[in-house]
Amino acid sequence: MDSIYAIAAALRAKQVSCVELITERLRLIQQLEPQVNAFLTLTADAALEAARTADAELAGGGDRGPLHGIPVAHKDLFATRGVRTTAGSLIYKDWVPDFDAAVVNQMALAGCISLGKLNLHELAYGVTSQNEHFGGVKNPWNLGRIPGGSSGGSGAAVALGMISCGTGTDTGGSIRIPASYCGVAGIKPTYGRVSMFGCLPLAHSLDHMGPLARTVRDCALILNAIAGYDERDSASQPMPAENFVPPAGPLSLAGVRIGIPKGFYFDRADPEVVAAVHAMAQVAQSAGGTLVEVEVPDVLELNQATLTVQLAESTHSIDPYNTRGHLLGQLVKPNVERGRTVNALDYLNARTTLNRFRKEFAELFTHCDVLFAPSTPITAPAIGAANVVIDGVEEDTRMATTRLMRGANALGLPAASIPSGFATNGLPMGLQIMGPVWSEARVLLVAAAIEDRTDFHLRRPPLLG
Repeated sequence: MDSIYAIAAALRAKQVSCVELITERLRLIQQLEPQVNAFLTLTADAALEAARTADAELAGGGDRGPLHGIPVAHKDLFATRGVRTTAGSLIYKDWVPDFDAAVVNQMALAGCISLGKLNLHELAYGVTSQNEHFGGVKNPWNLGRIPGGSSGGSGAAVALGMISCGTGTDTGGSIRIPASYCGVAGIKPTYGRVSMFGCLPLAHSLDHMGPLARTVRDCALILNAIAGYDERDSASQPMPAENFVPPAGPLSLAGVRIGIPKGFYFDRADPEVVAAVHAMAQVAQSAGGTLVEVEVPDVLELNQATLTVQLAESTHSIDPYNTRGHLLGQLVKPNVERGRTVNALDYLNARTTLNRFRKEFAELFTHCDVLFAPSTPITAPAIGAANVVIDGVEEDTRMATTRLMRGANALGLPAASIPSGFATNGLPMGLQIMGPVWSEARVLLVAAAIEDRTDFHLRRPPLLG
């Protein structure tokens, strides 16, 4: 359950070997997996072989860096050479790629050891991770609740310490939602920062790749490994290399303007969730940050345009010729069918709207450096709950869960979710920190400064005793 930094130090001090570390994680998976169903494929033998190789490299002075020997697993949307990649769907249930996705390859080169493939909402198209074909993922804080999605297996496995990092994808919140509901850290980088090559698409202009991990600095270490230009991905941008890892804490936020939005982001949200965000703003202020109240653009209009784009692009990715619909589960099929109703003019008008909002949010970030908001307006809903009630208003679970997140995908903004506390029902709450494009380093610095002054990331789900 230790951070990647702590594990790296222990490996180099010979307090533990890679083989011992991986063996212990596999034991934990064997113990807890029947209850949470976070994995779709476990690659135990390959992981132990990789651990033996990692030990030999370290013994011979071949140190690949802080990720050398670190146990990870990949959302089963990322292609993995020789290991089935199902996307949680019958469409891909027998697919065994002969190549690795860019993210998988970069993490392996950095020394990470993969323990397998993680469960998800079918085709990454949903927020519950209740998979009709492979069984649903349970929230480790309460087995009757969803873990969020679509990267639900990643959130649950990290929260339980089965792995030190789970890869995720985020089209409408699918990294930040499980981070919020499972009480871990996650970051969706700027669009084009991390290659999408080898990851099955959902909506190509909204998809982002990123990590979920126990701590902010752990996420930053992974981002260091996976960020970079990739000519195989048409969206990839040739940005200069950066070190995203914040310095050792406690950090100062002197000179950092924290935007507290009026209206939308705090409208129709659980009072405990709202109070937790304001409490984190006070923590940021105590670290030297300046709180600035800001007006945000019309996020409801932004969300509607984003949904139009997602519906059209997702149907194009999943079933463009209406030939595979019979293989889709009932949690996904209705949205694929809705995508067929979006005509070309609707789609192009929505893209025009998003271009306008990019300019409006760029203007917003001249008044603040980062924006604070709840990650999700509620804690994790019950499994099977089609609707939730927030502040007396009934709302579709999926729309409520993604309401505060969709905009960052459409605008390509970096956005992180970190724990902001625990509600009276015992479930985690999340703080979302957004910044302008290419500001991951600042977003992570602010997140780390808060983490340095709180202990929410140290708490463990009841399944661990």
